[in-house]
Amino acid sequence: MLATNDGLGFYEEEYRDAAGVMRQWLVNKLPLLRADGAIENIVTVALDIGERKRSEQEMRKARDAAEAALRNLRETQNSLIEAEKLAALGRLVAGVAHEVNNPVGISLTVASSLERRVARFGEEVARGDLRRSALNEFIEANRDAASQLVANLNRAAELIQSFKQVAADRNYSDQRVFDLADLTEQVVMSLKPGLRKQKLALSVECQPNLTMNSYPGPYGQVITNLLLNAVAHAFPGGEGGAVEIKVQEAGADHVEILFSDDGIGMTPEVRRRAFDPFFTTRRDQGGTGLGLHIVYSIVTSRLGGRLHLQSEPGHGTRIQIILPRTAPLEVAAE
Repeated sequence: MLATNDGLGFYEEEYRDAAGVMRQWLVNKLPLLRADGAIENIVTVALDIGERKRSEQEMRKARDAAEAALRNLRETQNSLIEAEKLAALGRLVAGVAHEVNNPVGISLTVASSLERRVARFGEEVARGDLRRSALNEFIEANRDAASQLVANLNRAAELIQSFKQVAADRNYSDQRVFDLADLTEQVVMSLKPGLRKQKLALSVECQPNLTMNSYPGPYGQVITNLLLNAVAHAFPGGEGGAVEIKVQEAGADHVEILFSDDGIGMTPEVRRRAFDPFFTTRRDQGGTGLGLHIVYSIVTSRLGGRLHLQSEPGHGTRIQIILPRTAPLEVAAE
């Protein structure tokens, strides 16, 4: 200040007072000049800002605590979302295992019967008691057994292949070209066993030759969550109902997936919060409130699409999903 004959401007300084207490001040020093321009006096103005500093420190601590809580909440939410995805996959596995058990069990029964029949036929041949009628009967029985074995084992193979494709797509995080109708039918086929036990009639109508360059795994998760959500919420009494999935072109660059059920529908309050995380009307029965939230997140973030929900009490639910046939580059890069 002596060198410039000018004030310092406001600045902060701190020091301990005579009692040893740390004090914070907002300080300014101004020169009082004589007629010849030399400094005659220096005026110091100091404002005690200790309370403000303490408030700022408390605000920083509160902000840090809030940011830490937000991080923990996001980590917990991500963990719950992954748990919900695994739970959905577990229900799918249980349904497929139950369905595969039927054709495999029938095939085992037929094969066991055929084994006994062959043993008896061999004994007759060894004794020389073989008659033409017995030979004809043996051939006809073998033909029937072979037909049943082929039909049932083909059914089991189809179910296993469908499940393998769905499971592989669930773990496939990269973009690829796929036929939307084929993928939709594969996902639905893997879920049908569980739907039969719920007395649900499921119809799927897919426009052929709809190719997409997108993410098959997340798309399969969307269909799975929509179906499981309908099972859990649209038909709570187990009285059964109908679910319809329609897949069709929506202009040259988009596809439309219409998912509808004739269940109990939603009240305006439930409809308004349907896609909110952790919102559920079945908390007492183990609902996590993440099923439709995952659907919304995948459609809008991962697949670059949009969705619209229509539902009225007693008039079922209809969800319209519009997806680009090619996932946006900015979405694909995430």
